Amino acid sequence: MHRLYHLPLSPFCRKIRLVLAEKKIDVELVEEHPWERRLDYLRQNPSGKVPMLKMDGLVLAESSAIFEYIEETNPQPPLLPEDAAGRAEARRLAAWFDDKFHHEVTANLLYERVNKKLMKSGYPESARIKAGTKNIKYHLDYMGWLLEQRRWLAGERMTIADFSAAAQLSCLDYIGDVDWSRNQAVRDWYAKIKSRPAFRPVLADHVPGFTPPEHYADLDF
Repeated sequence: MHRLYHLPLSPFCRKIRLVLAEKKIDVELVEEHPWERRLDYLRQNPSGKVPMLKMDGLVLAESSAIFEYIEETNPQPPLLPEDAAGRAEARRLAAWFDDKFHHEVTANLLYERVNKKLMKSGYPESARIKAGTKNIKYHLDYMGWLLEQRRWLAGERMTIADFSAAAQLSCLDYIGDVDWSRNQAVRDWYAKIKSRPAFRPVLADHVPGFTPPEHYADLDF
């Protein structure tokens, strides 16, 4: 059995869980708290971050590298387009959400509201929450612009770009920080992707002390 060390509200862990589930790869989930800095975990993964995947006798870390390994060794169903330009666009957008969106939005909202409490590392900073609330509007508008031209974020078929975006947004949706009324195209896209079987285990996650809004696990929104 493959084993994934994860944190329920980590968007990078959710991205890999979605990839594994979409490809119907069974995995044992082991919750890991990176802030505890467990020595045994650090010996295997010196970065101390999640996710970490034990698969095929390997220890794989960093979500982008993990995805590439899974995609190359388990190519069906594909989560990268067949053509080079399409693959470049899917990777560009996956990196956009992993880096830019995460830095400008998720780190300012989810980490301030949830992670600080879990880590017992102080109180949320209002300036960062205000920044995240402002920044997410820009990102939702950009997604809406993309979806006006395409069926999925990177093109006419679902790719890793969609899972990268959905992983970030699903974490934020858990704490009610996504204004789904801002853009109908984004709302329709998210309803479509969260209705996939791969998404159901993610929607079943529960973090003690935090209750998601009623629509969170509703497939019809």
